[in-house]
Amino acid sequence: MSGAAGHTADDHALGRVPMTARYTWWSVAIQRFGQVSALSQFLLGATLGFGMSFWTAFWAFTFGAVILEVVSIFVGIIGSREGMSTSMVARWLGFGRGGSALIGLAIGISLIGWFGIQSAVSAQGLASTLGGLPAWGWSILFGLVVTAICIFGFGSMAWTAYVTVPAFLVLVGWAIIAELSKSDVGALMSTPPPGEPISLATGTTLVAGGFIVGAVITPDMTRFNKSSADVVKQTVVGFTLGEYVIGMSGVLLAHAIGSSEITTILTSSVGWVAVLVVLLGTVKINDWNLYSSGLGVVNFIGTVTGRRVNRAATTAVIGVVGSLLAAAGILGQLTGFLIVLGVVFPPIAGIMVAEYFVVKKWRGVLESSRADGDAVPETSPTWVPATLVVWAVASLFGYFVHVGLGSVNSLVISFVLYVVAGRAGLLREVGTSRTTDGEVVEPASTATATV
Repeated sequence: MSGAAGHTADDHALGRVPMTARYTWWSVAIQRFGQVSALSQFLLGATLGFGMSFWTAFWAFTFGAVILEVVSIFVGIIGSREGMSTSMVARWLGFGRGGSALIGLAIGISLIGWFGIQSAVSAQGLASTLGGLPAWGWSILFGLVVTAICIFGFGSMAWTAYVTVPAFLVLVGWAIIAELSKSDVGALMSTPPPGEPISLATGTTLVAGGFIVGAVITPDMTRFNKSSADVVKQTVVGFTLGEYVIGMSGVLLAHAIGSSEITTILTSSVGWVAVLVVLLGTVKINDWNLYSSGLGVVNFIGTVTGRRVNRAATTAVIGVVGSLLAAAGILGQLTGFLIVLGVVFPPIAGIMVAEYFVVKKWRGVLESSRADGDAVPETSPTWVPATLVVWAVASLFGYFVHVGLGSVNSLVISFVLYVVAGRAGLLREVGTSRTTDGEVVEPASTATATV
C-alpha cells in the first residue's frame, strides 16, 4: 500500500472516496479482522463463559454472528458502492440531513463509550502487570496513544493493523494453549457455568450488541473497498474467525479459571506477557472506535452549523474525552451499555437497507451523482419524519418486547415498517438542504492511489 501527499488526514470525511483512493481488499480485511478478533471478543467470551455452558455460549455466538454478518454485508455494500461514511450516506437513505446528524451524534457518543471501555480494559492490565501508574493514569496514557494513531487517518491505522493483528493472534494463541493444557478441555465443555446463569436470548443479544455499532458503521470502513465481493469476503472471514476462535476461547478460559476478569485470566496463563496481549488486542479495535466516532461528530457539526470542521482535530478532542471516561470507570457499565446498543442501532441498518435495496426513493439521486465524477448529491431532504418514527418505534419494540431477540426484533420491525411507509407514500420530505461546498469530495486527480 502506498500513498501520495495529496491524501490528507481528513480522509474524505464529508464526501465520497474516489476509486483512485480505494485499498486492496486485504488491506481493509485485516482491519475488519482486527476489530472482530480484538480483546473485546475475549471480554465478551469470558462474560458469556462465566454465565453459560460451553454449548449454550456457542449458540449465542452463532446466532449473534449471523445477525452481525447480515447487517455488515448489506450496509457494507452500500458503503462500497457510494464511497461515503455511514452518517453521511444516511442523508439519502431515508434519514435526511437532520436525521443523519442524529445518527452521527449517536455514533459519536456510543463509540466514545466503547473507546473508554477498551481503554479501561487495557489500563487494568497495565496497572496490574507493570504498575508505575494507577489504572486511571494508564487509561489516559493509552487513550492518547491510540488518538495519535487515528489523527493520521486510514493509512496510519492500516499499518498499525499489519503489526498488531498478527502479534495479537500469536500471543493469544500462546495464552490459550498454556492455560488449556492444564485442563481437560472435554470436561470444560460439559461443566456448568461458574457464575450467575445467563439465558441464550440474553447471550445472543450481548453478542449482537457487542458489535452492532461496528456492523452499522461498516460503511466507514467499506467506503475504501473496491467492490461488493471484497465486502462479502472480509465480512465472512473476519466474523467467523473472530467470533469463534477468540470468543469461544474466552468461554473456555472463563470455565478453566472460574473468572470473567480478562486480566486475571491472561495473567494466570502467560504472566507478564498478558500486558502485550491486552495492548495489542485493544489498539486495533479502539482506533476504529475513535475514527468512526470522529466521522460521526464531524457530520453532526457540519449539519448543525453548516461549517466543515477538521476530522483530525475533532478526533483529537474526542480521544481526550474518551480517555477521561476510561479513567472515570466506564467499564463497570458494560452489560447495560451493550443491551441498549443492541436494540437502538439495528433499526438504523434496517432503514438504510430497506431504502437502498427495496424502496429506492432517493437511490437514483445517489447513483446519478456518483456517475458525475464521484460528487455528492447537490441536495438532500432536511427531515423525513416518518423515518424517525420508524426508528423510535422499532427501538422501543426491541427494548420492551421480550419475545425472541431484541436486536433482531428491532432490525426486522424497522425494515418492515419502512417498506410499508414507502409503499404507503408516507416518506415525505420536510424541507430540502443543499450540500455545502465544503462537503464536495476532492477531484480524483489529487486523491491517493493505493494498491
